[in-house]
Amino acid sequence: MNPLSCRRLYRIACRIGIAASLFIVSAPPVAAQAAAAQKPAGGKEAVIVDELLAGLDHPWSMAFLPDAEGILITERPGKLRLWRRESGLSDPIKGVPAVYSRSQGGLLDVVLAPNFSESRRVYLSYAEKGEDRQAGTAVGYGVLSPDARELTGFTVIFRQVPKLSTGEHFGSRLVFDKQGHLFIALGENNRRPTAQDLDKLQGKIVRINPDGSVPRDNPFIGNKHARPEIWSYGHRNQQGAALNPWSGRLWTHEHGPRGGDEINIPQAGRNYGWPIATHGINYSGFGIPEAKGSSAPGTEPPVYYWKVSPAISGMAFYDADRFSAWRHSVFIGALKERALIRLQLEGDKIVHEERLLESRGERIRDVRVGPDGFLYALTDESNGKLLKIGLKK
Repeated sequence: MNPLSCRRLYRIACRIGIAASLFIVSAPPVAAQAAAAQKPAGGKEAVIVDELLAGLDHPWSMAFLPDAEGILITERPGKLRLWRRESGLSDPIKGVPAVYSRSQGGLLDVVLAPNFSESRRVYLSYAEKGEDRQAGTAVGYGVLSPDARELTGFTVIFRQVPKLSTGEHFGSRLVFDKQGHLFIALGENNRRPTAQDLDKLQGKIVRINPDGSVPRDNPFIGNKHARPEIWSYGHRNQQGAALNPWSGRLWTHEHGPRGGDEINIPQAGRNYGWPIATHGINYSGFGIPEAKGSSAPGTEPPVYYWKVSPAISGMAFYDADRFSAWRHSVFIGALKERALIRLQLEGDKIVHEERLLESRGERIRDVRVGPDGFLYALTDESNGKLLKIGLKK
């Protein structure tokens, strides 16, 4: 065998060894749960997909207007549009704030106010440029005009401080709870240690009132060393959040570094570990400098994680009646694995995992349950699509 072939075999063997080392760990109970959930299940129903729309520019999120008025869709470069089946895609809606459209930054999440039918308020999260060429996540609302062509009176109610991002890890997802509080799931701007700093809003979930004021029962009220908006901390880059309709509790998920994507059920004042506890490593192949292992004293373990990252985004619980096989499931988009992930639940325990839409080979950025009981998904591409997903009866 010539020396070149030997060197090639050596490099392959090293890669195999490195890859194997990522999996040969003492697995905590959640890992066993994840492995069990990924076992194939019998009787899988045929999934049908209706491609409703193409030509979107990196769509990021969607919100269903009531009474079949259509679907609001954000495009990351900074456009908010309305799609109706009968009339198609609207021109960009006026009144959207200027966004920092760089790398992962831009116009991000969109949700309706709980009292939208009366207030017509639409909430947006977006990357906002600072004075020093760095950026952070901001949230505000405007009033959607009756003809849905304009957001009037846009008002910023939240700004991530300090602004530290140069284009990475903004998060973000917006969720109203049943009491009307607004949760904002944030990234740590790719500045790892800030997720543990309670005087900063990087790597946090914050909880505010719809007008931006801070609820009096937030966990760090009265702590002069902590921001009062903070609900939980120690998060990395959260791009999925939803309210569990059966428990009423907030669920979130976040990107790990290289490995370690995870799902959490954040509780008030708790520390979710990043970067001192993680199941991932750096993209370079080396460990996270601050990490003490997959767990650390004073931190909460995830309820579920992936050792190999699917690169997750978007989250929707399925509580509709249309497809009984999907009841008590949570759906999550996968960017790197280019699939839609379905996780079957028993209470808060994930008991089965499957991949849908893999043959399409598209990056799933967001997933929602429509008022008609179908799933709707957005693909994150320059030719982004709106998909309607169901089961063949």
